[in-house]
Amino acid sequence: MHLLHDSSAPAAPQIGFDAFLAVDIRIGTIIAAQPFPEARKPAYKLEIDFGPGVGVKRSSAQITRRYDIATLVGRQVAAVVNFPPRQIGKFMSEVLTLGFPDENGDVILFAPDHPAPNGARLF
Repeated sequence: MHLLHDSSAPAAPQIGFDAFLAVDIRIGTIIAAQPFPEARKPAYKLEIDFGPGVGVKRSSAQITRRYDIATLVGRQVAAVVNFPPRQIGKFMSEVLTLGFPDENGDVILFAPDHPAPNGARLF
């Protein structure tokens, strides 16, 4: 199992608060979801609206085992919006959609338990 997915791994080394603030994590609403059959691992292509400050961004998310594509539009998710874009096959992923592994290593999306304004920043 990959170290990042291992729930028994110790905490990462301490960082300063400024390092945390450098990672821009925002809430957005999925406005489109499509299959991504060209991906090496099963994934969906997502378009996520992060509000006027960040705008609509695209993301590849390996969430096919726990989420039906028909249920994703309208769902709020958290994502890192200030990583450089990453080429995944012919698709350019602009943000990193966040989740946690379940007991089988499948991704559980990280989302608020109440609606939040698109673009709200995690603190």
